[in-house]
Amino acid sequence: MDFDRELDARGLNCPLPILRTKKSLTDMLSGDVLKVVATDPGSVKDFQAFSKQTGHALLSAVESKGEFSFFLRKR
Repeated sequence: MDFDRELDARGLNCPLPILRTKKSLTDMLSGDVLKVVATDPGSVKDFQAFSKQTGHALLSAVESKGEFSFFLRKR
């Protein structure tokens, strides 16, 4: 999937991946896609809730070898 910016949140636990995602999205344009890579298993539910609360679309959430990749489109 194409993306405009990538955020490495590996090794960070809740709530840091979400807080850093929120900060990254503020510097992006509407429609831009942010890729976030995290290792916290709880981040799956966190990103689903974040998407619902903020209106940023969660395009994809994929797990591979203990790493989670999230693609969010800024509203």
